[in-house]
Amino acid sequence: MSDEAFLRRAIELSRAGMESNEGGPFGAVVVRDGKILGEGWNRVVASGDPTAHAEVTAIRNAAAAAGHFDLSGAIIYASCEPCPMCLAAIHWARIGRIVYAAACGDAAAIGFDDGAILDELCRAPDQRRVVAEQSLQDEAAAVMRDWAAKADRTPY
Repeated sequence: MSDEAFLRRAIELSRAGMESNEGGPFGAVVVRDGKILGEGWNRVVASGDPTAHAEVTAIRNAAAAAGHFDLSGAIIYASCEPCPMCLAAIHWARIGRIVYAAACGDAAAIGFDDGAILDELCRAPDQRRVVAEQSLQDEAAAVMRDWAAKADRTPY
């Protein structure tokens, strides 16, 4: 299948999810070696989970199908340019390529504006709208150091 065919599948999923009232009009497909590993559509409303965006859902399904969290070599096809959360998930999954249809501006025009989130990410933690306070750094950092020294850890 071509990029356009996989992208059309993501768009089909966006329509199906939207028509079933499960969430916003977004769909995604994760593909590796020309085969679909996982699909998803926005399920925020249906699941009550604000992280159930199409890309995150597709990544979860792809990782389950692959039996591993590392999706290196995969491509994600999204009906819309990924939001900051989904972009971070794509990076954590090590997906190497994104192909998308609608742009962030198209999503913003219908009420899905990520601009405020992007602005927040550029601010220092103590200057963000959602207040971030740090405490017990030494205790938490000790656990992190112990993890780093752990011989049987699974790096990711």
